[in-house]
Amino acid sequence: MGAGQSTSQAHPPSHALHVLRVTPSSPASQAAIEPFFDFIVGFEGDSLSSNSNISASELEKIVENHEGRVLNLLVWNSKSQETRVVPIVPSREWSQLLSPRGQELDPTRQPSLLGLSMRICEPEFALDNVWHVLDVMEGSPAESAGLVPYGDYITGWSGGVLSAENDFYDLVEAHVDKPLRVYVYSYDFDALREVVLVPNRHWGGEGLLGCVFGYGLLHRIPPQNTDRIPGSTPPELADDLEEQELFVPADVHAESEYSPSQLAEWRRQEQEQWNQESREAQFMYDASIPHAEHEAPSPIMEEDGAQTPVDKKRRSPEQQSFYAQDSTPRRTPPSQPLMPNSHLSRNILGTTMDSSYKS
Repeated sequence: MGAGQSTSQAHPPSHALHVLRVTPSSPASQAAIEPFFDFIVGFEGDSLSSNSNISASELEKIVENHEGRVLNLLVWNSKSQETRVVPIVPSREWSQLLSPRGQELDPTRQPSLLGLSMRICEPEFALDNVWHVLDVMEGSPAESAGLVPYGDYITGWSGGVLSAENDFYDLVEAHVDKPLRVYVYSYDFDALREVVLVPNRHWGGEGLLGCVFGYGLLHRIPPQNTDRIPGSTPPELADDLEEQELFVPADVHAESEYSPSQLAEWRRQEQEQWNQESREAQFMYDASIPHAEHEAPSPIMEEDGAQTPVDKKRRSPEQQSFYAQDSTPRRTPPSQPLMPNSHLSRNILGTTMDSSYKS
């Protein structure tokens, strides 16, 4: 089963069923329904847009009436801005196959027919609440979870959707030292994945996550290139991979016109020349240093019958210059503390928000 024909739609539907989660091995997963970006706007011949007061019970009845039969769903995708027809066969058999052997299913609980978790919403505003990953600190919980700066967007969590700006920060604070499952969309690879974050204050840096987020109009998910295949390497990354192939290791001589013996002889000559230059440089350095055996005996000053060596200030000018240079302490200036960016002014529970871009 797969998606059928699609039609372009300039404006998002007024309301629809937002797909939040697709259960693996379910009929919905086999129909290639995409979480977060797909919205069920109706069924073929019965669009939801014509009835704004449709209830969940009515939708459930339509699905139950098509159990074991093909049901054509009208699915609108927010990335492509198109509505497509998705044929799907509602069934409960897939849940029985996934249940452990020997374990009987609860007769009071009916398995899902589609394997979808959905909510009624307005698609136009459903995609506003995303948190753009701008920076990830080294050794932080965000780095351990594999968040990628600029390419990743947090779209929701396992408990539902995030409907306001501070919802995510409150959620992080409520999961200190506890696993937090969030859904992350990768713009680079056009894929949605589940990430487990463990916010904590003892990772060695500032904040609970060690991650900088952007929120607002300028940090929403940009439209994807329609020519790209989901999950494929983006063109900008592909160019980097091609450039890396231009660097050939020094011990590799691809398509060389010289024999290995000639190359070995050249290496030997270069090594001998380097050794000779090193010996000459060492000899010149040793000759410039005044040695103790070349210095004249220090005169003895007699004062009240005591014999004391002459003061070091009576050395020759060359010796004074040498010892003064050698005794100068070499200090490395202390590293300057990293100054925070002026526009990243808000620090909420270990996550800094780009408040200047707030819509």
